[in-house]
Parts: sequence; C-alpha cells; structure tokens
Amino acid sequence: MIDDDIVTRLRKICLALPEAAEKPFGGHTAPSFRVREKLFLMTSEDGLTMMFKGGPGVQEALVSSAPDRFFVPAYVGAKGWVGARLDVEQDWDEMDELIRDSYRLIAPKRLVALMD
Repeated sequence: MIDDDIVTRLRKICLALPEAAEKPFGGHTAPSFRVREKLFLMTSEDGLTMMFKGGPGVQEALVSSAPDRFFVPAYVGAKGWVGARLDVEQDWDEMDELIRDSYRLIAPKRLVALMD
C-alpha cells in the first residue's frame, strides 16, 4: 500500500496546480491527478510507483541516470511517460519539478500561465 506521507506529499504538489483534481482512472482506486479530465500523474494500485508525463528526452535521461529510481512504464511509456519508484529514496524537490512539468505538458496554456 502507498505510504500516507507520500500520498499527502503528492496531493500537496498536485492540488496546488490550477484546476487540478484528484480522480482515479478506470476501475482503479489509487490516487491519480488530472487537469480538465486529462491525467498528469497516476499512482499504481500497489502504491510502489507513480507515472507522469515527460517532455522530449526526459524519460531517457532519468531512466539512464537513475534506473534505481526511474523506469519506462508499461502501456504509457511509449508516449513519453516516466515511472518513478516510491519505495526508494526520492529527491522531492526534483519530483515536485517533474510533476509540475507533467502538468505543463497536459494542461491548457491558459492554466499553465497561472503557474508562473
């Protein structure tokens, strides 16, 4: 199960973004975050991983530099999404920035403009 501290941390980061909402996808119950019904962050049912959208080259850079922390997720990896392990030590300043970048890639430009 996902650590409550991690869920709290993810909610704090994600729900601070303009019009972000927590809403599971499909038949899942794990926390997932959307902007205008489009996913920008998903957590796995077992709570061990999360996935977020990465810009061009981000997935390759993260996975090659820190394979103990990042991976190419099934299904969405081909679309540039990055998997992050939640059962290992993560740099939460870096995670915050990666989540914000995922939001920027998914959200309408008008909402992205509200971030800065």
